[in-house]
Amino acid sequence: MTPGVTADLQALAEGVRAGQRPAVAAALNLLDDQRAVSRTQATALMTQLLPHYSVSTAQMIGITGPPGAGKSSLTAALISHWLEHKQRVGVIAVDPSSPVSGGALLGDRLRMTSEVDNQHVFIRSLSNRGQFGGLSQEVWPMSLVMLCCFDIVIVETVGVGQREVDIASSCDTTCFVAQPGSGDSIQFLKAGILEVPHVVVVNKEDMGAVATRTLAELSGVLNPNHPDGGWTVPVLATSATRRSGIAPLGNTLAAHHQHLLATQRLQVRRREHQARWLLRCIEDEYGKKGVLQLGGAPAFIKEFSAHSANPLEQYSACLQRLSITH
Repeated sequence: MTPGVTADLQALAEGVRAGQRPAVAAALNLLDDQRAVSRTQATALMTQLLPHYSVSTAQMIGITGPPGAGKSSLTAALISHWLEHKQRVGVIAVDPSSPVSGGALLGDRLRMTSEVDNQHVFIRSLSNRGQFGGLSQEVWPMSLVMLCCFDIVIVETVGVGQREVDIASSCDTTCFVAQPGSGDSIQFLKAGILEVPHVVVVNKEDMGAVATRTLAELSGVLNPNHPDGGWTVPVLATSATRRSGIAPLGNTLAAHHQHLLATQRLQVRRREHQARWLLRCIEDEYGKKGVLQLGGAPAFIKEFSAHSANPLEQYSACLQRLSITH
């Protein structure tokens, strides 16, 4: 047994690696617990799992877009598609926070309940806790836990509109879901959101001409060459309710994943994402002054993306360095 790791934590890590749903739920609950003793245990758990999530080649897909685009329904349709191909799916569904309790506000998970009892699917709903980027800080470490035991990990964001760009630095593949006839295409282009996704989807193609017009509009304004390089961004049409276009979408998401593997970018990308997650944590806690004390953003990203590491240990190391400089 690793020094400092209790038998219970070791058993929990083994249960996560085996894909046991109660173990996965307990691990995510531990990461969500902000008490000091729980943070210590969560750090130890992440160290136990590090050899597994640091080399995982599972897919991690972010699904984002404006409210009403049908993200949850599309996610449910994709889950059914992946289950037909014998793949295990973990979902982190981020909802808006209640201003009173701080908990998840929407009941969009009801659209996924058709598969909630399937042993090959695990769905965790999480509050965004007021984070403007559509994600809460717990999403990144929770995603790493899920990478240990699922073939596909989905992060579905809160859908707060034009500021949802954090997802691009949290997932391997970003899928933007557009609402037909919303008139948002040019606004999203101005906001820079259409520079983010690797795949663009016009959902609700069963709406007919209005969906066709939105598809043509997005195809016309979108730069097909993704900033990551070497990837042409497709614009697809789907109907989650009619299950049309789901298989081509699943195949396209898989193609981008294979592109990352073939170019040996997958693990590099994840290390960079972890460094950016860490940067956001420090900015939230200490502001830009704290980042400057740690060398500034470019140096910070370079240092913390140099190798695979436990994200909670990295965060603790940053806090220690900041306490010394104060």
